Amino acid sequence: MDFFELVSKRRSCRKFAEQKPERALIEKIMEATLTAPSSKNTRSTRFMVIDNPQIISRMSEMRDYGSAFMVGAPVVVLVMGTKSLTDLWEINCAISATYLQLAAEAAGLGSCWVHVGGRPRLKDEPQGEQAEEYLRTFLPIPKECGVVCAVALGYSGYDGQRTKPIANNDGMVTYL
Repeated sequence: MDFFELVSKRRSCRKFAEQKPERALIEKIMEATLTAPSSKNTRSTRFMVIDNPQIISRMSEMRDYGSAFMVGAPVVVLVMGTKSLTDLWEINCAISATYLQLAAEAAGLGSCWVHVGGRPRLKDEPQGEQAEEYLRTFLPIPKECGVVCAVALGYSGYDGQRTKPIANNDGMVTYL
């Protein structure tokens, strides 16, 4: 599949099949992810690959909205950045997470980004405990790293082709 077909096919996947991807496939996806560009080649992005269902279940409770579906994901990749390497560590993480999702799609897996950084555990308490603080209570996240997102991965649990929503792209691009 060429790149244009890949990006037109990719959709967020929040429902996963029970089949767990083989470790070799996850390693191949992570190798591709590690080729993502970074500001001044600082390579500030770090990853934690989690395939333990009990840990993923706890991770799914990091927010009271938007993360519960993770409990059905066979693999979750935590995307972190070393803050001291560059002030653009969050952008580097976002680029890497995008590569991760495209590599997963190319490998036949579905994926979905779950935002962590700056998100509260409880939507109605934005100044309360943060999702990242919660994850730090049970994951070995290095002190020097901030967490941008978690990417859930697995074989899609959806039946058939998922259609692309119709979007009005008028005014989104300007040519000079």
